[in-house]
Amino acid sequence: MTGRAIDKVVNCETMHEVRVGVNALDDILVPLLVERGGYMTQAAKVKNDENLVYDQDRIDAIIERVRPQAEKEGGNADLIERIYRAMIACYIDYEHEELARMRAAGLQPRTEPGGNAS
Repeated sequence: MTGRAIDKVVNCETMHEVRVGVNALDDILVPLLVERGGYMTQAAKVKNDENLVYDQDRIDAIIERVRPQAEKEGGNADLIERIYRAMIACYIDYEHEELARMRAAGLQPRTEPGGNAS
């Protein structure tokens, strides 16, 4: 039986115990964030248009999806939203960088009007 994420937090008596828990989670989070970044590289390639990188509708959909997940896990939905908005902003910058890198390597700009922003 799996409980809520908040219920998995171990009661800590020292900062060393806190840091051990945080480090263990970072060992899980970093590979996932790297993998997510890989999908931003794929998005840059598929969109192939600087004007399609920022997608407010997609940002809104992500936030609408993660807030209830945070609540279900016993977390603070406002905090998770702030983290996600900051992460999304970083990935948008990264996607622009990746598109510029791919263009420098020979990717031709999109020539068809109204490319797919999905």
